[in-house]
Amino acid sequence: MVARIMAFLGEHWLHPDPVNYALAYDVVCHPDCPRAREVARLTQDGVRLSGGDIVRLGGSARSAAPIALVTSPAQAGPVPSAPATPAAPAPVASPPDQRDDALAARALAQVAGFSDTLHAIHSETNHFGRDLAATAEAIRVGGADAGVERISHLTAAMIERVHQAESRLEQAKHETAELRAALEEARTSAQTDPLTELPNRRAFDDAFTALSPDTPVAVAICDIDFFKRVNDAFGHAVGDRVLKLVAQLLEREVGCTVARYGGEEFALLFESRNVGEVRSRIEAARDAIGARRLRDRDTDRPIGTINFSAGVALGQASDTLIPLMERADRALYAAKQAGRGRTMVAP
Repeated sequence: MVARIMAFLGEHWLHPDPVNYALAYDVVCHPDCPRAREVARLTQDGVRLSGGDIVRLGGSARSAAPIALVTSPAQAGPVPSAPATPAAPAPVASPPDQRDDALAARALAQVAGFSDTLHAIHSETNHFGRDLAATAEAIRVGGADAGVERISHLTAAMIERVHQAESRLEQAKHETAELRAALEEARTSAQTDPLTELPNRRAFDDAFTALSPDTPVAVAICDIDFFKRVNDAFGHAVGDRVLKLVAQLLEREVGCTVARYGGEEFALLFESRNVGEVRSRIEAARDAIGARRLRDRDTDRPIGTINFSAGVALGQASDTLIPLMERADRALYAAKQAGRGRTMVAP
């Protein structure tokens, strides 16, 4: 049933909100109701419902047609004077809000399915109770022999109903497991940067919030130096590969929570106020990145040495994240002003 409802929504480009889900539910589950008959009439020649049709039927005209992710002109490639490797075409994908809406609709469908299953089981239980009472009355009036055949039929019917109920419950269990997996995947996706596969800003904030208030912490912001030059000279595809490399080496060397915080910025969360240890780990990552002699793999042109500046702020989890990150950002600015390629600690 759920698959058929979602297929109807997709076929007619209906946004999977509760109003449209109710319309699809009527069409799929109650084909003789007035709305379902009207849909059948409007679509009998294989045409898709129009926005006006949907509104007249009591649905929502919000469209759920696939939307292509288009690269902005600024991201289309390097400046004309600089040779570059063209980026791969952006994939067609549904925006996050549409994926979230689809999951919400799927959850609503799951709830509706549970309700249908429980209603059916309850109805069958009532029927069996009435049949059992009637059989008992027949035995009371006509004796045991009069009820043998009825008991036999009733037992067979009960076994069949039990099998049907077990089948429905097994299907509901299977759908629940699939939905749980989809929700977990969505939760993970919502907290992961798709390019670097590091935790994103939301996940970083959650990791800080999860700390005990008395936890000693150091937060750092690392910003790749002159990253715009890489994009301008080699194109965004090369720039993306540089970001991935920096992400991998930071995660490997610093031994703490590392997140992509935005653009070419990375955030680090240490459960320590030992400034010497924090600085040493950041310097180890800087050395590992600087030791790579990067080249554009398509043109074999040298990219040059990649470096980053870092700002660090010390405190504890009870200080809350925003003021700590503001202090780290000021320290990062000081590192940039002092010549880049260094780590500064906020006072």
